Amino acid sequence: MLVDGKWMENWQPVQKADEQGRFVRQVSSFRNWITADGRAGPTGEGGFEAEPGRYRLYVALICPWASRTLIARKLKGLEDMIEVIVVNPTLTDQGWSFGGFPGAVEDPMFGARYVHELYTRADPKFTGRATVPVLWDMKRNVMVNNESADILRMLDTAFEHLVPSEIRLYPKAYAAEIDALNPRLYNLLNNGVYKAGFATTQAAYDEAMDGIFAMLDELEELLTGDFLFGDTLTETDIRAFVTLIRFDAVYHGLFKTNRREIRDYPRLWAYLALIAQIPGVRETVDMDRILHGYYSIKALNPLGVVSKAPAHIATLLG
Repeated sequence: MLVDGKWMENWQPVQKADEQGRFVRQVSSFRNWITADGRAGPTGEGGFEAEPGRYRLYVALICPWASRTLIARKLKGLEDMIEVIVVNPTLTDQGWSFGGFPGAVEDPMFGARYVHELYTRADPKFTGRATVPVLWDMKRNVMVNNESADILRMLDTAFEHLVPSEIRLYPKAYAAEIDALNPRLYNLLNNGVYKAGFATTQAAYDEAMDGIFAMLDELEELLTGDFLFGDTLTETDIRAFVTLIRFDAVYHGLFKTNRREIRDYPRLWAYLALIAQIPGVRETVDMDRILHGYYSIKALNPLGVVSKAPAHIATLLG
C-alpha cells in the first residue's frame, strides 16, 4: 500500500483486520461527482460537468466493484462519453498494473506502470490502497471519484441531457427500498464473501458465512418478479449480479463460501441468467480474467494454478 505517497510493502489482500479477525475494507477517499451542470454532488466539490470525452474510467474486469460501473456505462449508452482503460487482472506485488495480459492496455495518459501511480498523481501524500474503479478528469487532470457506488449512481443521471435513456437505475418509486437494501446487501453478501475469504479467525469466518447465506435466502424470497423490486431493473440488481456471477466460479471454492451454490437457489439462478442476457451486461463479464485475477492472489493460492469455470457457469455465459 501507499504510505505518504510512497509504496511501502508488497500487496496483500488483507491490510487491516479488527480485533476479532474480521476483514476491514478501506473507505474510498476521492468522492467528487460528475453532474449535468458541474455543481457539487452529494459529496466533494463542484467543477465536474458532464462533457463528452472528458472522463476516463480505469477498471479491472476481475473486480465486482468496477464491474458495477461498466454495466451502468453500457446500459446508459455512455460508451462514447467515457473511455475505459482495462488493467491487468492479475495482482502484482504493487497491486493493479497496466498491460501484460491479453486485452489489458498500457496507461495512455501518463505511461504509468501501476494504478498506485495515478493515486500519487492525484495526491502526492496519499496513504492507502490503490483500488479500482478510478474515474479520472482529463480536463482538470485530477481523480474525480474511486467509489463504485457513487460512480454507478452518477452515471445514471449526469449525462442524461447528452444521452437520453429510458433506463433509470435509481428510480424515485423505489428509492427508499433501494436505500434500505443496498447497505445490507453490501455488508452481508458483496463484502461478505471477502470477509469469509480473508477471515483470520474461525469466528470471523463463521460469522461471515452465516451472513452470506442469510442474505442469499432473503434474496431468494424477495424475488417474486423478474428483479428485486418487481419488474424494474435497478442499481441494486447490478450490485447483486456482480457478486452472484462470481459466486460459483470463485467464491464457492477459493473463498470457502461452499455451503451452497447459486444454482441451488431456483429463483436466484433464473434471475442471474436473466440479467446476464440483458444487452450490454454479458460483455462486462470476462470469466477468464475473473479466474486469472482471483487465483493470482498468492495468500489464497500460492502455487498460482488457475481453476476452470464450472460447466453451469460456462453454459450460462454462452
